[in-house]
Amino acid sequence: MTADLTHPIFKTEAAAVAHMEADRWSNGVICPLCGADRPKKMAGQTQAGMFLCPDCRGKFSVRTGTIFERSHIPLHKWLRATHLMASSKKGISAHQLHRMLGITYKSAWFMAHRIREAMAPARPVVTDPMGGEGKIIEIDETYVGNKKNRKLRGKNHPGNIKHTVVALVERGGAVRSFHVKEPMNKKIAREILFTNVDKASDIVSDESQLYPAPAANFIQHDLPLRFSSTRS
Repeated sequence: MTADLTHPIFKTEAAAVAHMEADRWSNGVICPLCGADRPKKMAGQTQAGMFLCPDCRGKFSVRTGTIFERSHIPLHKWLRATHLMASSKKGISAHQLHRMLGITYKSAWFMAHRIREAMAPARPVVTDPMGGEGKIIEIDETYVGNKKNRKLRGKNHPGNIKHTVVALVERGGAVRSFHVKEPMNKKIAREILFTNVDKASDIVSDESQLYPAPAANFIQHDLPLRFSSTRS
């Protein structure tokens, strides 16, 4: 996908708002607060872009109920950031957004997290396990944040926080990831596998000692390269 940033909706606020209104309310404006279809656009510069619903007397804009709500960042920059993230094959960092949009790093980091959350697939139903007979489930963990106990500028800098993320990937299928608040251990690995994976699955992991014990309860556990063992 090509990132075409010449479109007016990425440059001017009026074009961005008009685009969002036409996309969200193609058959007429609907109040997101009560569902009424009689809202009126408010006049004046201070309330530009706002609507007033005569039924519930609530005020709203095209941002209400979206990831753009309660943000002082212009809508055209939100659309530009969303387009950049959706069209970037290898992803785009908050630092890149900070430079390309001309906003602070803190704002770019906030935008990136909101956009990624909106792009995430619907939460899987826990009672519907991944995998099954003949299916392969890969499990691995990674650590995001400050690995070397370096204190980056500002005590609330997001890079000062170390997070553990565990991912389950069904080859040719779904992906589930989990933010682990506690130090990763065999008990947590067991809970994640038992809660989310069908026991008829083939579990594939790296050589970490976190996975062999819980994976032994599944039909098979494979390690990379020449390391493998079959369970029945």
